[in-house]
Amino acid sequence: MTHLWQQPYVNIFKHFNVQSWKKCSKEGEVSSLMDKTLKSTVYRITGAIPASNYIQLPKTSTQSLGLSGRFLYLLFRPVASKYFVVHVDVVTQDGLVIRISFSNLFKEFKSTSTWLQIPFVCHASKSSVSGVSAQLAKGGETVGRAPISTQWTVLCLDFQEILTAYLSRQYSHVKSIKLCANLAVKNIFTSDNYYVPGLTMDQVAKSGITLSGAAPMPREMAFPLGNTENWNDLYDFIRFPLNGMEKSFDSIQRTRSLSADREKGPQRADTRTVHITKSEATSSLYNMTKPPFMSKFPVTSELPQVGVNDKGEICVQQGPDGDVHVHASGLKKVVVHQENEKTGKVTSSKVAASAVLPPVKEKYKCLKPDPILRLKRIVGFGGATTRNALWNHNGTVVVYPCHAAVIAMQTSNGQQRFFTGHTDKVSCLALNGDSTLLASGQTGSQSVVRLWRFNSGECLAIFRTHSHSVGCLSMSNSGNSVCGVGKDSHGKNLVVIWNTERVAKGGNVTVLVKAHTDVDIVSMRIASFDETRMVSCGRDNIRLWRIKDGSLRSAPVNLGEYHAMEFADCCFEAGFEPNKDPLDRVVYAGSRSGHIFEIDYRKVTVRHVRRLQASSFGNKSGSGLALNCLCVNESFCVTGSDDGFVRLWPLDFKQVFLEMEHDGPVTAADISSDGMQLLVGTCTGNIGILDISTRSYTTIMRSHTGRILSMSLDSLHRRMATVSEDHTIRIWDLETMQLLSDFTAPKDSPCAVAYHPSQQVIACGFDSGAMRIFSIGTMSMLAEHKQHRGAVIGLAFNLCADFLYSAGALGSIALYDTSDNQYQLLRLLGNIVALGVKRAPEAFAVSPDGKSVAFVGPTDFIVTVVNATSLDEIMRIDITNLNTIESNRNVIDGALRVKYSPPAVKQLLVATSNNKLLKFDARTGKIISEIDNIHRSGCTSIDVSPDGRYLLTAGDKVIKVWDYHMRLDLNFQVFIGHSEPISRVLLTPDSLNVLSVGDAIFIWEFLAGNRIPEPPAEGRATIKNYFTGHEEELSFFKTSQNHPLTDEPIRKNIHVSSSYAPPEPVPDISIIEKQSKEELLGEEVMSKESSDGEDVEEIVKAVNGKASLRSETNGFKTGQDIKTTVPAKNPVSQAVPSVKSKPTVAKHFIPREKRCALAQRRYVALPSQAGLKLDSVIGYNGNGRGNMIWHADGGFFSYTSGSVVVVEDVKACTQRHLLGHSEEISTLALQHDFQILASASGSYGLSTSQICIWDLSSMILRTTLSHHEFDIIRLDYSRDDRFLISVGDYRECSVVVWSAVNYAILASTKTSVPMNDLKWDPYTTNEFASVGEHATVLFWLLDETAKEASLSVYEAKIPDELLTHSGITQVSFTSLEYAGDSILFVGTSTGKVSAWDTRKNSCFMHWEADTHEIDILVSRRGRLVTGGSGHSLRLWSVVGIGEMKMPSDSNAMHSQGLTMEDEMNLDGLITSASFDDTMDVGVVGTSAGTLWYVNWVERASIQLVSGHGTQINAVQMHGDDFILTGCEDGSIHVLSTENRQRTVQFRVLNQSCKCLGLAPIQHCASKTVATVGNLNNGAAVVAHSNQSNPLSLPRLVAGYSDGTVRVFDLNAVKMVLKMHPHAAAVTAVTFTSDGRMILSGGDDGLVAVSSSVTGMTVRVISDHKGAAISCLDVTVIQDLDDPDVSSPQLWLATSVDRRVSVWSADWSKDFCEMIDWLTFPAPPFAPDGTKVKVGEKDAYKVLPPSLAKFSSEEPDVIVYTGYGMQKQLQFHSLAEKQILRTAPLTHWASALDISPLASLIAIGNQERLVKLFDYYEHSFQDFVGHSDSVDLVKFSSSGRFLVSVSHSEIFLWTVAV
Repeated sequence: MTHLWQQPYVNIFKHFNVQSWKKCSKEGEVSSLMDKTLKSTVYRITGAIPASNYIQLPKTSTQSLGLSGRFLYLLFRPVASKYFVVHVDVVTQDGLVIRISFSNLFKEFKSTSTWLQIPFVCHASKSSVSGVSAQLAKGGETVGRAPISTQWTVLCLDFQEILTAYLSRQYSHVKSIKLCANLAVKNIFTSDNYYVPGLTMDQVAKSGITLSGAAPMPREMAFPLGNTENWNDLYDFIRFPLNGMEKSFDSIQRTRSLSADREKGPQRADTRTVHITKSEATSSLYNMTKPPFMSKFPVTSELPQVGVNDKGEICVQQGPDGDVHVHASGLKKVVVHQENEKTGKVTSSKVAASAVLPPVKEKYKCLKPDPILRLKRIVGFGGATTRNALWNHNGTVVVYPCHAAVIAMQTSNGQQRFFTGHTDKVSCLALNGDSTLLASGQTGSQSVVRLWRFNSGECLAIFRTHSHSVGCLSMSNSGNSVCGVGKDSHGKNLVVIWNTERVAKGGNVTVLVKAHTDVDIVSMRIASFDETRMVSCGRDNIRLWRIKDGSLRSAPVNLGEYHAMEFADCCFEAGFEPNKDPLDRVVYAGSRSGHIFEIDYRKVTVRHVRRLQASSFGNKSGSGLALNCLCVNESFCVTGSDDGFVRLWPLDFKQVFLEMEHDGPVTAADISSDGMQLLVGTCTGNIGILDISTRSYTTIMRSHTGRILSMSLDSLHRRMATVSEDHTIRIWDLETMQLLSDFTAPKDSPCAVAYHPSQQVIACGFDSGAMRIFSIGTMSMLAEHKQHRGAVIGLAFNLCADFLYSAGALGSIALYDTSDNQYQLLRLLGNIVALGVKRAPEAFAVSPDGKSVAFVGPTDFIVTVVNATSLDEIMRIDITNLNTIESNRNVIDGALRVKYSPPAVKQLLVATSNNKLLKFDARTGKIISEIDNIHRSGCTSIDVSPDGRYLLTAGDKVIKVWDYHMRLDLNFQVFIGHSEPISRVLLTPDSLNVLSVGDAIFIWEFLAGNRIPEPPAEGRATIKNYFTGHEEELSFFKTSQNHPLTDEPIRKNIHVSSSYAPPEPVPDISIIEKQSKEELLGEEVMSKESSDGEDVEEIVKAVNGKASLRSETNGFKTGQDIKTTVPAKNPVSQAVPSVKSKPTVAKHFIPREKRCALAQRRYVALPSQAGLKLDSVIGYNGNGRGNMIWHADGGFFSYTSGSVVVVEDVKACTQRHLLGHSEEISTLALQHDFQILASASGSYGLSTSQICIWDLSSMILRTTLSHHEFDIIRLDYSRDDRFLISVGDYRECSVVVWSAVNYAILASTKTSVPMNDLKWDPYTTNEFASVGEHATVLFWLLDETAKEASLSVYEAKIPDELLTHSGITQVSFTSLEYAGDSILFVGTSTGKVSAWDTRKNSCFMHWEADTHEIDILVSRRGRLVTGGSGHSLRLWSVVGIGEMKMPSDSNAMHSQGLTMEDEMNLDGLITSASFDDTMDVGVVGTSAGTLWYVNWVERASIQLVSGHGTQINAVQMHGDDFILTGCEDGSIHVLSTENRQRTVQFRVLNQSCKCLGLAPIQHCASKTVATVGNLNNGAAVVAHSNQSNPLSLPRLVAGYSDGTVRVFDLNAVKMVLKMHPHAAAVTAVTFTSDGRMILSGGDDGLVAVSSSVTGMTVRVISDHKGAAISCLDVTVIQDLDDPDVSSPQLWLATSVDRRVSVWSADWSKDFCEMIDWLTFPAPPFAPDGTKVKVGEKDAYKVLPPSLAKFSSEEPDVIVYTGYGMQKQLQFHSLAEKQILRTAPLTHWASALDISPLASLIAIGNQERLVKLFDYYEHSFQDFVGHSDSVDLVKFSSSGRFLVSVSHSEIFLWTVAV
């Protein structure tokens, strides 16, 4: 009933309203016009490429026309002298889509299971010259271009006959129609009726044609016809196929005219008289009506007794092959039947009963051994998907797909076994609970699912329900059911549940239930607790499924506001709890926006929604993590995301347990059964295993992500090189197939590769036509040639390595000389090789003796042989003139492949386009033999074994191994496995392995490699056109060597430009006073311009060595420049892969390692309500580079400390702070008008790299720029302040030019090596220079002449003298400075300074300015300051250097030209410097965290800013005036809060100061005051009293890493006492409240009590032994004004194991006892999820510290915080022996202090926050500013100030509450 509307016919153009193009689509040159012949509107489709110009019905390929008419009528006319193509997709009754294509472009009929290609013969008008000529010609018209004069044609296609005749299938309906250029079309119709044009109803009635099923054509379908005109004279009618035609149905063409039949009419036969009798009539009637003959079989009533003698005895005999024969023992001879296993033939013979049965004589010859290849290893991962990587049940084997194969790999040794049989790429995998069954589904139109027995690899069942595109599979825990999601024939999602319960016992797979759905499904899982329940997710939906009452039902989860979410994966809650209802489960689902949904399975509602971010969670802002995969076990959840991280989360998702970064998006993750290992897969083709317990990562598989185009072998070093469409060149170890090196060419795709026969050198050809030679040993480029205009399609060395040959796609072949390693071009021939890339990568063959080269050309039908040393032609072979077996062929054969046989055979093999293999005599060119049908769709590669016995061919996605001489009955064996065409197949030189590449790398074991040759068979058999298959049981193979699985190799950038020339020497002027007489560098050698004007080629390499490529081109000032043009709209178009190896120079900024990112959840009060205000920042960040700016004229002074920019007024001693960065600031830049300051910081966690632009007049942030991915090492404003330039670090190597007006990106590019410094040229416009690693000097030009700004770059030539220094081969350029007079100074890592002429971009002199790296260069008025890692600052006079640029007879330096005037040593590496115009005074920053004022005139250096170069471990405050710090380098600093200067410093060498303590007030220095008074009796009385001196400092005690404790007198600036009470490091120290004793705690848990006067240890407390003491605290309850008061004092000790001991002591009476012992519980794992190993010393280092303090508000209360069940503060009462109250915290505390006067608590945490906490109300505020974990906080004794410390940063806060 649904098809009634299609009767009698359907006008398709009208039904789909073609004029509006809403239901159909058009592309390219499609126009409507009025046709004069038809007098109606037609559509004309034209264009050079048919595939790009078309009309398609329906609009999208996912829709279907659904037209069921048997006949399709196409009313069209081909365009004259053009080709056209028409595609019709029809659907069979079993759901298979068949494409029927016809075109005059097709030369012959071809058919596959899903595609019919039918040639169409275009006919000329009958009245035209072409039409008359075709009628007179004997052969008629042939396939080809349409003639000049064409007619309108009605083409009738009978789909039922087409599918029945060619494919034996039943027709269902038409799915889609695509009309491609070049043709004009009026309309298309479908109908079940057969219409004949030119008929009328009267003619039908008279002729009776309706009896044959034909009908006149309806008016809508008819062409206009005059009254006197004949339809067949004006138009053509073609029916295909037409029954009864004598011609074969191999083309669509005009047949015999139907008008003659119609005019002739039906013919009536003459009547005849026949005389028969009645019996004869009855017999004839019976013969006509009787049923077909069926033979009858006799039926016996009982079975005969055979083979038994009279005694009933039988004889059993066994043959040599194990066959058992039973016969009667009484017989002398018996008949034995034996079957040949190879041929299936049964032979019979009589043998004696007692004789041994003879074996069957095998007369059928086949290739031995069988099989001759055995798959050994596959290098690859993915294909259709990278979302599937699974563990087996015990975590020893990983299972993953590789294109059409499924691989199971043992993780212990890398051995593989394979599940092969899929005909398309595997798209999904599933395992049952005990890993006994494996299900795999394939994509494409043949979407079958295979079920395997996992342990044996046996395929148990193959079943198919979906029409195509099986996307995901899930198997129940028991393996009794499999769930699959795919598409049906109409493109809808189809969910099918199969019953697989009986498969393991030999039963069939049945469909349990299926359901159609319109929702998107990307993941579906069967519940482990109930195999009738499932969950699925996709775009905008999460659904819960259930099988009930024989149907599959689903319930959508109400997502509420999250209804428009794209979900990526889902899973059920893991684990089994006997007391829990299975339905009370949680379903987890992850989205592409980073949300994790927890679904209540019973209520079908959303329980929780959390958004995951990299560091802190609960924040709803930001983009979140783009999740790809999700898996859960009982303890944690694993997510994989697009940022390349796999992360482990607790099930509350509050904090990341563990994360690991990969080089690409993580698409697959699976947890092992024991929860200790994590399997990770990425979209870059890598698979790795993360050991959660040890946090070690092992990569077990690396693979190409694109199709592999070629490969080449190095037989000497056992290596292989491959090139791929993913733009990579990779070097592999043939023994282990481990990746050794990896090159990347981001702009130019490699397409051919050849290994040097004896050296570690490869030649690589590219799509651009470039051919480059690389040395693998030194990782340098030896040569580059660009002679070829098209892609390189062939590349090879001759066997002697004397010559190298290359061929291009546009017909050229080149010969290079390789003898001197210069690879000079010897000869280039054009238009000699056949055009095109279809012969790549083996466009030619070199003979084994190296005397000749053969290739196809200059046409497809000729094979040319040339001399290998001169390319002179030797002979030509025309394969069209051969006497072939097929004498009546219509298609001309063309050559595809050529290959030389081994020297013993001396033959030349040619594979042709007609699938033939021709063998020629290599010397004479005579044909020897011809083999038909070597492959069905063409041969893609050929190789011959070295002994000449075996031939290997690749084609049809299979490998064939042949007997070379074709002497057997079956001469070949076929091996499957590849899912894409095979690019190349090679037999290794040792004949032990066969390598094939295409979709992946396949390594086959060649089993005939060591066999003894068999005697050849006599004669030659006929070649047969059929395949044979051989099943084998695959097992794990053993590698030849036990190599460990290594991590991914390091990648580095190589810069490759268009040409290369060795640099010329430059005079060395190392000795300053020496008068040099050497000749200076003259005119720069000009290099050839790139032939095609391409951009600079950038190649990234990965290798253990450290080397770089340099190239020489002319500078942009001469017009011959290499441009990297980047439009502003696409600033990253020149991206190259990031370099991962850190530079070794100190100049390059490397951020300090941090422990945690800034908290994403923080509570910051308004500035008017803030409880803390930042008063001062003490110290300078010595880790920055160029992060200090001082300008003498403008009076501006600024520097950075951590993430804060400090603007300081030196005269007024005041500071202003710019807070906007969250990470460590690396560098600063100031505009020349002192109004705008730029600061840069890198990325960490969720914090992105940013550049802050500050308005200095208002001290506000104007804007923030974000573009760089990693850290920024340099900022610089141009001299006119129009541009700001930023430089990325070694991981990015980017240069970005910003507009200083609107801060938009003007241009951006990336360099091949990391840069270390960059500066604008202050003397020219839009020019700047940069220096970097591998001795790189780049001169840049910002070109604004075009519509969009672009960058031009020139890489300068480096003198050899600068590249080596005292045996150091790796030299980097670290600094540069423009000095006027077109001079540029460049500093190197070896201490040399070179001078460059910026007009010629060449070096003209250099000298050795230091013995260490030069990091700072400043030049003014003929003076130069150098500084670097040698801690020295040197002043040079360089007045006469400009004269050395001029050529003269004597280039001697004048005595006043280069002189070192002065030198000054500072306290660290020089990191920044600024000087005035006279170069007399300046400010210099060092890595010690100090800023120095330098005066060359007075030879003085004064500290302006005092800081710390290493981490601060301890901090104390004395009053409000002094801050005391103890550092990792063993130093103690006493800093004044008034001027932030260092007043006192102590230093203990080779030790670390771990802790500090100050003596109580009564032990401060005091003075005696005498007071005179009078008594009542008038007597004079003198009273003496001690008063503390407010300006004096108390004694200081410090604990060190060697276990010593030292006491310092700060007033006398000396050490007064040293004691050694500990054998381990001292971790806490303090004075007792009365000052008599010193309490010190060690890393071993011991607490020592020592006298502060004698240093003697009087008591050792071991209650905390085994756990380090984290803090000590004492109470001050004694009245200091009354020394006679003596009462017990309290003190406590806290250890890292969360134990606190409280003690009461009276040291004057030597009394000390414990009064309380507190223990606080905690979970057995760390915050990151790792298990805490109790008893190990380092177990507590991963935990937050345990901190306890006596309360200043409540005398008997101890405030404690540490790792526990919750983040909180606990207030413990000593009197009540219990916890009084708790206060929740947002983060774990890392520092704690209590204000002595106010009810405030200060807390620091690893998330870089300072938290001010109200003691009673528990309210708090967060304060940001630190760039790392806040480890120390300390209130001043007055409570007015708070000091916070993060690494080496000191912030002084004013308490405002």
